[in-house]
Amino acid sequence: MHEMEPSGDSRLSEDEQWNSRHVMGNYGARGLCMERGEGVYLYDVRGRRYLDFTAGIAVCALGHAHPQVTATLAEQAGTLIHCSNLYENPQQNRLATRLAELSGLDQAFFCNSGTEANEAAIKLARRYAYLAGQHHRTRIVSLPRAFHGRTLGSLSITPKAAYQEGYWPLLPGCDWASTLAETFDKIDDYTAACFVEVVQGEGGVHPLEAEFLQVIENRCRQVGALLVVDEVQTGVGRTGSFFAFEQVGLHPDVITMAKGLANGVPVGAVLASQEVASAFTPGSHGSTFGGNPLAMAVANTVVDLVANPDFLQHVREVGNYLSTKLQDIGSEVSGLGLMQGMTVPDAKSFVARAAERGVLLTAVGNTRVRFVPPLIVEPQHVDELVQVLAE
Repeated sequence: MHEMEPSGDSRLSEDEQWNSRHVMGNYGARGLCMERGEGVYLYDVRGRRYLDFTAGIAVCALGHAHPQVTATLAEQAGTLIHCSNLYENPQQNRLATRLAELSGLDQAFFCNSGTEANEAAIKLARRYAYLAGQHHRTRIVSLPRAFHGRTLGSLSITPKAAYQEGYWPLLPGCDWASTLAETFDKIDDYTAACFVEVVQGEGGVHPLEAEFLQVIENRCRQVGALLVVDEVQTGVGRTGSFFAFEQVGLHPDVITMAKGLANGVPVGAVLASQEVASAFTPGSHGSTFGGNPLAMAVANTVVDLVANPDFLQHVREVGNYLSTKLQDIGSEVSGLGLMQGMTVPDAKSFVARAAERGVLLTAVGNTRVRFVPPLIVEPQHVDELVQVLAE
């Protein structure tokens, strides 16, 4: 399993951790220090190998040190990294066109992360209503267990008290129901937009029923609110289709995305219909680094590879295999494609013990463990995972 076993305690010594003292403590004690990666494996500074079923939290869709991504980075770095959005760049235009084709929407705005994408979508929804003369339509509705990011706006539509503690007052006009069934009544004539996730990743990897999501969409249409589908974690092939909403019959007005779009190079995007996108008039929103040539070049390479039907078929097949194998280890296995979760008695302990045995996972809640490997993972890697976890 391991290329090299550590001697003694796998945690870094105090001397080896010297530089982390100057990093803010919001991530807590991390213990492991990673130095390099290759494919579906990460290697720490001691040379120990880890099977990576976190993929940078569903980011590294093509794994680590992918040769085509590396080549694109090197070529673009030697050509043009940044020029600002004062000027067009062909890589941005190409990616916008490709995402429009894949989503069925018309235009794209580029930023640097998922939380920025959701922040922009909140602004877009409110400004769209404002320019339509509906100044009363400001409310943003989200779902129970949702996660949309950490900036103040996206945090305001993330109904988790532990994340919101100490940051009040949050953005006014944000609301959610205590249960999914009650969400319908929250969407009314004062609602600018309702945000949904097809699979609630940070909420425990729980897919939402297609019928429920369709009812939400119909309610938005009935009252004139926008439907925003947050594909930050589910997009770019993670669930076995390029976008997860394709599998549940939704027709979003706005899509937000990030994570897997550039395999670890920071990039986020907001996609919208022509009518909605027109609310972002010149000067109404912007991003210094958003859409820079380097990120766009890598994203184009990633999209070209992931959108291939054979690649997506691979995700579905290995995802089904992973789901079946996990049912022998834990309970309440749920998810789509290579985004799976399962219930264990103590998620934090389970993840820690897996890391000790060379497998990287993430806990999403007290009893839920998330499996989001690189999309290039093969069945033999799933077997390797199961063998370790079964111990």
